[in-house]
Amino acid sequence: MLLGCAVISLGACSSIRESRGFVDDPVLTRSIQPGIDNRRSVEGTLGRPTFESQYGDPTWYYISSVTGRRPFVRPRIRDHAVLKVEFDETGNVVSVDRSGVEDVVYLQPDGAETPTLGRERSFLEDLFGNIGQVGGIGAPGGAGGPGGP
Repeated sequence: MLLGCAVISLGACSSIRESRGFVDDPVLTRSIQPGIDNRRSVEGTLGRPTFESQYGDPTWYYISSVTGRRPFVRPRIRDHAVLKVEFDETGNVVSVDRSGVEDVVYLQPDGAETPTLGRERSFLEDLFGNIGQVGGIGAPGGAGGPGGP
């Protein structure tokens, strides 16, 4: 009985592995070749990207993370991979780059507040600060002005 309780308690302390994002299959990711593949073939092989670049050269990113978590503890990254596929203007693959957990940046928040630009306002300034600023009587778009109801 004591042995059974020990086995159950050890099982409860084991790490829980969770895969997040793109499931990285090395055979499929190695099959993407610059100069041969295009957007359609990459999507057919790997599926839709995790996200696409919004600026600059058209680039697709496939992000994969495997975390380990023990009960009552925050998850920790065990494995992380980013597959970056760049395309030219016609949609053909230009380059395929891979990076791993060595490029992950860990951010440490500084205190409980986020610093912002601007001035500090009191509660009363926040509450009453916009009175008379927008849509006053006689102002364009205000009640009772020209074009108003």
